[in-house]
Amino acid sequence: MPGTNLTREEAQQRAKLLTVDAYEIDLDLSGAQEGGTFRSATTVRFEASEAGAETFIDLVAPAVHEVVLNGVALDAASVFQDSRIALTGLAAGANELRVVAECAYTNTGEGLHRFVDPVDEQAYLYTQFEVPDARRVFASFEQPDLKATFRFTVTAPEGWTVISNSPTPAVEDVKDNVWRFEPTPRISTYITALIAGPYHSVHSSYEGADGQSVPLGIYCRPSLAEFLDAEAIFDVTRQGFTWFQEKFAYDYPFAKYDQLFVPEFNAGAMENAGAVTIRDQYVFRSKVTDAAYELRAETILHELAHMWFGDLVTMEWWNDLWLNESFATYTSIACQAYAEDSKWPHAWTSFANSMKTWAYRQDQLPSTHPIMADIRDLDDVLVNFDGITYAKGASVLKQLVAYVGMDEFFKGVQAYFKAHAFGNTRLSDLLGALEDTSGRDLTAWSKAWLETAGINILRPHIETDEDGVITAFAVRQEAPALPAGAQGEPVLRPHRIAVGFYSIDQASGRLLRERRVELDVAAAELTEVPELVGQRRPDVVLLNDDDLSYAKVRLDEHSLAKVTAHLGDFEASLPRALCWSAAWDMTRDGELATRDYLSLVLSGIGKESDIGVVQSLQRQVKLAIDLYADPVWRDTGLEIWTAAALQHLRAAAPGSDHQLAWARAFAATARTEGQLTFLSALLDGLAEIEGLTVDTELRWSFLGRLVATGVLGEAAIAAELERDKTAAGERHAATARASRPTAEAKAEAWASVVESGDLPNAVQEAVIGGFVQTDQRELLAPYAEKYFAAVKGVWDSRSHEIAQQIAVGLYPALLVSRRTLDATDAWLAQAEPNAALRRLVSESRAGVERALRAQAADASA
Repeated sequence: MPGTNLTREEAQQRAKLLTVDAYEIDLDLSGAQEGGTFRSATTVRFEASEAGAETFIDLVAPAVHEVVLNGVALDAASVFQDSRIALTGLAAGANELRVVAECAYTNTGEGLHRFVDPVDEQAYLYTQFEVPDARRVFASFEQPDLKATFRFTVTAPEGWTVISNSPTPAVEDVKDNVWRFEPTPRISTYITALIAGPYHSVHSSYEGADGQSVPLGIYCRPSLAEFLDAEAIFDVTRQGFTWFQEKFAYDYPFAKYDQLFVPEFNAGAMENAGAVTIRDQYVFRSKVTDAAYELRAETILHELAHMWFGDLVTMEWWNDLWLNESFATYTSIACQAYAEDSKWPHAWTSFANSMKTWAYRQDQLPSTHPIMADIRDLDDVLVNFDGITYAKGASVLKQLVAYVGMDEFFKGVQAYFKAHAFGNTRLSDLLGALEDTSGRDLTAWSKAWLETAGINILRPHIETDEDGVITAFAVRQEAPALPAGAQGEPVLRPHRIAVGFYSIDQASGRLLRERRVELDVAAAELTEVPELVGQRRPDVVLLNDDDLSYAKVRLDEHSLAKVTAHLGDFEASLPRALCWSAAWDMTRDGELATRDYLSLVLSGIGKESDIGVVQSLQRQVKLAIDLYADPVWRDTGLEIWTAAALQHLRAAAPGSDHQLAWARAFAATARTEGQLTFLSALLDGLAEIEGLTVDTELRWSFLGRLVATGVLGEAAIAAELERDKTAAGERHAATARASRPTAEAKAEAWASVVESGDLPNAVQEAVIGGFVQTDQRELLAPYAEKYFAAVKGVWDSRSHEIAQQIAVGLYPALLVSRRTLDATDAWLAQAEPNAALRRLVSESRAGVERALRAQAADASA
């Protein structure tokens, strides 16, 4: 039985048989305020290549009332089974199918999600269809290469607004609360969308060249309207339109562009054609740092880039998901870095500091895979939205741009869009276009970078004479063994890199770049760099300067000593980020003791001007002490770090981003009686730090720590929720209640997630976040056994998003011990999980194994 799965072979067979022309979808959402189910009537017209053939259409629904194929009524009870409606005896040529079903609202962020805002008690709906969830709303041929046009007709409650891919009908054209949309262009099922409810909206337009005018809309719930900085969002959007249309040489392909900030969204955003949904945490209720605005802008630009790469031209099958996501990631960062008047010209620093760290971590797990993954079925792709698909792929595209040249790269992209508009493609289609425009043969490059897994390590090999003049310089490349259980073999690859020479400027004390050489590193152990021979050795030699390639970089002994003493002194932010990244990577690999990493960070973080880097270092230090430090020394490390955080908080410029970041860092680890008393005083207004506003979100941050340490309890949580009677407040309260340091609180939280299964996705995520507290290992210890007893049943009975939250979030990752590894191994051997669940648990196991190695390295330091 297929369940809700679909294999690649089934999709290929169906694509050979069918050409889908058009859907007409009629949804009755008039009862949405009450919830439950809704009527879905779908008429789909398609062509079959052979008479008498059989196939199926996808549908996940509590009930099917009517199935009519080519005018003949079929027995719904017999043809609808296991998320499929069997279709037999197809006509050669034109066919018409009508399906009437009772579909269900969800609270999991999949299909048609329903949320009731506690502020106005109104229901708000939105769809989320990627990967395979359009079938939860209407009968569909659920695969990306069966494109069609879609005409939606929606009956909604009085006073609601309905938004879809096509322009929203004028209010005067809406009769009897029925919203009739014009057909879409030919698009895939997974990027269709409906958003409905009494949403607040702001409207503008993008005015381009030659009279182009694209209507723009921004939507959110009325309870967030006072916080919606619409003009800032429009500014980023317009900048993206201008830059993308210039680089792609193809006008925006849809009739309008709406951005909808929706509640309880599982991902960052979704590229529905002309109707992008975005998590509404990006409507900031309280002060955030510029790093949060930069991240929001990247998300906005990422989804806008998808309108061309993903929506206009779509992958044939999910093997090439990476190309959708990598391209959108690369171009969104490039837009931030290069667009005129961008607020974030340092975007590649942020990329190196966060996205690539994600990629390096993912690529060292037993589940590592080639960028072009082998996606056998939907189960495979659902767990493949990972650091390789997004961040490694984008890193490799950045290197490809350096390899072929930016102008040639975008000329190839332009040809690709023109050739395949509103169609489906494979990787070979893009590579062919790039080969034509660049004149380079990309066959070997593609094989080395896209079809193999793992990371290379680059080290400088330097020889000098007695005067410090370089007599030999080479780049040494290593291909470490892949993690145990990973498929494939380690390989050496060609790399396009720059080598930077940095020396301390005596006048300013800053590390300045004095020389840069760009070169191709061969797919070999040693690549000589003769142009650097005869140069005086600088203070620091930095391989992969400007972060052109994807590789771990190690410093030579002389450079490492200088960087250790002067990491915060690099004038430019990117080389600082690259050195910070190398230090973090060495810590994770057990090459640098956690206590030494802490010392390095404390020596340089005070000089770090890039707030995104500061916040990443704060997160990494806490993670390192919690997981990678020798347990005997862990409390000492936390005391050192927390005292330093408080010192930096007091010293930070009043009202600055650094001050806010240090306030959060201090709150995350405050532990002594004096520190907790001071935190309580800040929360109650009995103590103040000049310039620090303890606003709504910061209050919850402070209160959360005080609850987790037992200083405050249920009465304080209830009082804070009374101050903040919003959906966000309810999530924060759920986190705080689950974080209480009592066995009863843990049992209550566990039962609500694992045993009940009724929580909405966002509330469940909040409870899991509160349940797992690094200071509460003894309270969590009994739940390791409970986890392994329950996780397979949870996986088999819950939706994918809900089950994945539990499988990853409740794994006993904090119990770093051989016992945890043995329990995991026993479960993997006995439970017979499917491939997706096996992957997630194996990845979590790898984290414990890495932590054990790092703890041993720290203990021996």
